[in-house]
Amino acid sequence: MKENNIIILPTYNERKNISELVPEIFKLYPEISILVVDDNSPDGTANVVKELQKDFKNLKLLQRKGKEGLGKAYIHAFQEVLKDESVNSVIMMDADFSHNPKYIAEMLQEIKNHDLVVGSRYIKSGGTKNWELWRRILSFGGNLYCRIILRKGIHDYTTGFNCIKADILRKINFNALEFSGYAFIIGIKYHILKTGASAKEIPIIFCGRIEGESKISNHIISEGILAPLKLFFAK
Repeated sequence: MKENNIIILPTYNERKNISELVPEIFKLYPEISILVVDDNSPDGTANVVKELQKDFKNLKLLQRKGKEGLGKAYIHAFQEVLKDESVNSVIMMDADFSHNPKYIAEMLQEIKNHDLVVGSRYIKSGGTKNWELWRRILSFGGNLYCRIILRKGIHDYTTGFNCIKADILRKINFNALEFSGYAFIIGIKYHILKTGASAKEIPIIFCGRIEGESKISNHIISEGILAPLKLFFAK
């Protein structure tokens, strides 16, 4: 039976990026599926996706009523995707070209033997480009902090580039994931690893966005600081 792998792309004001990223992904992986989850972007991102659907039959769109944060967008998408029993794996990926689609091939290869594949900036040959010094310090320090508290054997807790076996996602209680921003990414990894899932990190070079504005905020940073402690004490 043909493997059914789907990429989830959460969007908010990513009109320019999504118009280029979707064709690039399908050029490399014509058999893959993509679900764009748009939080009612004022810039008309959803309309761009609807136009692209005319050319790409494996492109789907989930339109949400408003901006509720990355976590709720992903949970909504997971719930929709997992209704399809044929789905083999789900790829979490940013829509701003921070994550190079070329790494998807290795992810799909490694997910055959693991439950979670993490696109890691903090293992040998991984790294970041086009980031200010404060972003590099914040990210490195945040991941060191997560490793010390959560102790689940991975180096990059905050990367948004991940491939997960659908069967493992079906074991997760999404109601336990209360985080709205990037802390959700820490939480989903922790809950996956808590099931005893096997994980593999592959090195990626993360490139800072070229088009549009970063979604990082003081709330997202503070939530990320508190998240590992909440996860630790909840166990």
